[in-house]
Amino acid sequence: QVRLVESGGGSVQPGESLTLSCVTSGFTFSNYDMAWYRQVPGKRCELVAEISAAGSSTDYGDFVKGRFTVSRDNAKNSMYLQMNSLKLDDTASYYCNVPSWRLRCDYWGQGTQVTVSS
Repeated sequence: QVRLVESGGGSVQPGESLTLSCVTSGFTFSNYDMAWYRQVPGKRCELVAEISAAGSSTDYGDFVKGRFTVSRDNAKNSMYLQMNSLKLDDTASYYCNVPSWRLRCDYWGQGTQVTVSS
């Protein structure tokens, strides 16, 4: 049974930081590129960051602009998103997923809510 469980969200002020975690099971994590997405109610999923299966290559949405860092630990079947210098516009539900499976970003679960407010 495939599971992807996000955690680490919260309510912060602009300029603060959060680290999100995605713990997976039920598939061979180390074989797959992974990605973080985010979604605001009423809008489409947006790619935040992507990391290759071995962790050697990363890519980010244009809005990240050096503020976020994606990483993974294949021994722990986990992926992380370090988010610094958070902005009001970063407020969203954040989800992890496998890009090649071409599923809705929220297919696997509830995601983790990030709220940035002053």
